[in-house]
Amino acid sequence: MWTLSSLSWKQMATRIWRAMSRDDVFGDAAQLAYYFLLALFPLLIFLTSAIGLIVGSGTGMRHALFNYLARVMPSSAFQLLDVTMTEVTTASSAGKLSFGLLAALWAASNGMGAITGALNRAYELEETRPWWKQRLVAVSLTIALSVLIITALGLVIAGSHVADYLATYHWLSSATALTWKILQWPMALAFMLLSFALIYFFAPDFREQDWKWITPGSVIGVVLWLLASFALKGYLHFFDSYSKTYGSLGAVIILMLWLYLAGLAVLIGGEINSEIESVAAAKGAPDAKPKGAKSTRGKKRN
Repeated sequence: MWTLSSLSWKQMATRIWRAMSRDDVFGDAAQLAYYFLLALFPLLIFLTSAIGLIVGSGTGMRHALFNYLARVMPSSAFQLLDVTMTEVTTASSAGKLSFGLLAALWAASNGMGAITGALNRAYELEETRPWWKQRLVAVSLTIALSVLIITALGLVIAGSHVADYLATYHWLSSATALTWKILQWPMALAFMLLSFALIYFFAPDFREQDWKWITPGSVIGVVLWLLASFALKGYLHFFDSYSKTYGSLGAVIILMLWLYLAGLAVLIGGEINSEIESVAAAKGAPDAKPKGAKSTRGKKRN
């Protein structure tokens, strides 16, 4: 594990802030919000179709997916998403949705492609992969994240039912069943951390990189995203001025703002990992690689 004892938290925060300003993280997050908006509904179509094809439409997992989104997203943004998805699914037959699965996956992977470009800038990397390989990575990451989401939902939903069933028939104690229900949320958090780790590992055009299950950037990125989401949700609950100012467009603006915060959290996590690796490499850490070794631009860090 890297050691950064030579730098204080304030010095490290200063380095990260300078890197964010230099790499225009806030501008990249705005671009990601646009790509996320275009990719959000195709991704949800892909997820709901995949859930129906894999585990069946009567399992309640689709309903659970939207329930969890409702807990994180601002209410007006979720209502917009829910109404739009209902219109899309009712206007199309199950066969059309199934045949449109690949098209939805392709469109949803555009958001992952935008993340790739932004993380390349954060790590000062020149993209050298051919376009087909970039698209393959984006599609593969989209599928992997979808599998993680479906698996997490399966553990939470099926796990609760199984625990209740076993507790009812005295094969499992009530305390054990309650413990399982409590552990579901740390497990869901672990899936989120794994999702961030996969993005940071596969999306940028690294020549060499060591896999790490948990990185400081992934932890802080997940925490920032959750804090920002719940803070925005709480603010809009008490001070919903967007609807009064923008009318029916308020829900769209809130959705874009939430997507902007999500993109910002991902990019900040990437900047944190980048700066930590840069400092560790300067100190001669064996498992860290300097940015100059990864980049063809040869920038130097202060």
